[in-house]
Amino acid sequence: MSAKNESFAKTLLVAVTLCLVCSVIVSSAAVVLKEKQIINASLDKKKNVLVAANLLKADTDIETAFANIEQKFVDLDTGKFIELDNPQSFDQRRAAKTSELSVEIENDLAKIGRRSKIAKVYLVKDQQKVDTIILPIHGKGLFSTLYGFIALEADKQTVVGLKFYEQGETAGLGGEVENPLWLALWNGKKLMNSDGEPALTLVKTIPKNEFEVDGLSGATMTTRGIQNMLDYWLSEDGFGRFLSRLDVKNGEA
Repeated sequence: MSAKNESFAKTLLVAVTLCLVCSVIVSSAAVVLKEKQIINASLDKKKNVLVAANLLKADTDIETAFANIEQKFVDLDTGKFIELDNPQSFDQRRAAKTSELSVEIENDLAKIGRRSKIAKVYLVKDQQKVDTIILPIHGKGLFSTLYGFIALEADKQTVVGLKFYEQGETAGLGGEVENPLWLALWNGKKLMNSDGEPALTLVKTIPKNEFEVDGLSGATMTTRGIQNMLDYWLSEDGFGRFLSRLDVKNGEA
């Protein structure tokens, strides 16, 4: 009987020791890799900004190209540029989940509930003059919240490029939001009319003018989500005030 107890005790000791060793290895790996993960996440975001602005080529060095893009923070309620005490730590997605840093959306076209009071925007400049404006956008599709960037020419109306970098829509249907062929359809389209109001429409038929884009085939809800997302973020509740204030000649807002 004692031999059996001794054998059980040894087995238990080995199991516990193995669990502890594995836990230490996993924890150590997480700590060691955390910094690398942060660096990779930052590099991926820079890459997506460059893609939206049509500045990423096959031989482009991401860090070098992104160094020419100015990052600015905007108070969405006023449309003015603001300075942050610790800009490197700002996380717009996290801010949207913090009551004191966000606002509840009344006319919630994008179905996101709350938005951060502050947004980070990106400007491509030729000296002081703004050539391209890159705005972060997000909103609900069918199965997920889609996150992306839309880039505009200095006229604040013409699309330079669109890029979605995070989504969970149905592969082959709504997931086609990441298809380069579909994204290329946006280039040169007009987002707003002469009165500065959102005018671009995703259509089921062949686009007839510069305000229409071919919707995603077989993905009605995802297409509608993208439409609502753009309508929200280009309105006064989103980037509308900022775009109205932005002086592209000297890069001030």
